[in-house]
Amino acid sequence: MYKFIFIACSAMLLGYVLARPQEQRAGGTTTTTAATIVKQDNVNNADGSFNSSYETSNGIRVENIGYLKKIIIPKTETADGQVIDEHEELVLVQTGSYSYSDPEGNLITLRYVADENGFQPEGDHLPVAPQ
Repeated sequence: MYKFIFIACSAMLLGYVLARPQEQRAGGTTTTTAATIVKQDNVNNADGSFNSSYETSNGIRVENIGYLKKIIIPKTETADGQVIDEHEELVLVQTGSYSYSDPEGNLITLRYVADENGFQPEGDHLPVAPQ
């Protein structure tokens, strides 16, 4: 199952990074050059953890690390009064980054953590929420 999650996440990430911008209505066109993978590493461990990375000939770099983490789900009560006792659950934690050059030649790097608190991206190119 974790291989499927890893492959799905990697495919979405690669699709996002390599997505071509829409052609402008003024008749402008864009071109892309096919990229090849120049380096790739994949490690899948028996405990469910993994580490994968790759680099392409056009400078895209991706790294993804994942592991299982035990978390405590606190005792809760549903709206109808049913009590759910405190218990442990395993969650998949993924950390990683990807980088690429934008059309102006600037290096864009996004770092992220995805865990029980959701997807948490960081990058100099991302907008900052007002304080």
